[in-house]
Amino acid sequence: MPARGKESYSIQSVDNALDVLEALCEEGDEVRISQLSEKLGMNKTSVFRLLATFENRGYVEREKGSGKYRLGLSAYEMGQKFLSRMNLLRKARPVMERLVRQCNEAVYLAVPRDAYILLLDMVDTSAQVKIVSLVGNRYALNETAAGKVVLAYTPTPADAHAGAGAKKGQKSPSLSQQEILHIHREGVSSDIDSLGEGIVSVAVPVFRTGGELAGCLCCVGPDFRMTEDRIRGEISPQLKEASDIISSKLGYLGRFFTKEQG
Repeated sequence: MPARGKESYSIQSVDNALDVLEALCEEGDEVRISQLSEKLGMNKTSVFRLLATFENRGYVEREKGSGKYRLGLSAYEMGQKFLSRMNLLRKARPVMERLVRQCNEAVYLAVPRDAYILLLDMVDTSAQVKIVSLVGNRYALNETAAGKVVLAYTPTPADAHAGAGAKKGQKSPSLSQQEILHIHREGVSSDIDSLGEGIVSVAVPVFRTGGELAGCLCCVGPDFRMTEDRIRGEISPQLKEASDIISSKLGYLGRFFTKEQG
């Protein structure tokens, strides 16, 4: 009997329901049925029925005055339970807290999700001027420092990230060989304005057992504090050290051995 692909077991109604929930999550603020209907190309009646089902289970809440919808406490609770059980997050959090005390800039843990980089967790700075939280935001891999690290350290990135995140006919994200070699040589990538105007981000890879990329550690701050000299002399070395610690907690010791041999 021939093997069946995962797509052949897909249930359209469940797909539609998840599309609505994900669209509601992406919007962030409260949204109307008409907005979701237009965004997803679904008729308003179908969207309303799906939202009503989610509302009954607490995954969606409706504002009585405006009739707009937002994510409910059940969705938040499920997300928190997932994060609390995630091994990478548990290992990284204490190291991130220490790193923030050292550099006094916001530190993010980012993970690849299809053709995007997802900012999964953050420890904020105590500095008076800070960047609004970007946790939960997704960005195209080839547009951000963290995304470029993912592409540089993922084998055959065009194949690895041409899945659900890349729409049919859409070119898969990739880096030039020169960019890949530069990131491998420096062990770090940086950018400005990709996360917002005047925002600088610096990212390094985090590995798990076997040298597989687990995610990225990112330092994010305003450009007037995150100068090129400070990135090179302070931020990058601190990020790399923190990344080495997290990677070792995940079972990867390759970079420590490399340092000893060098």
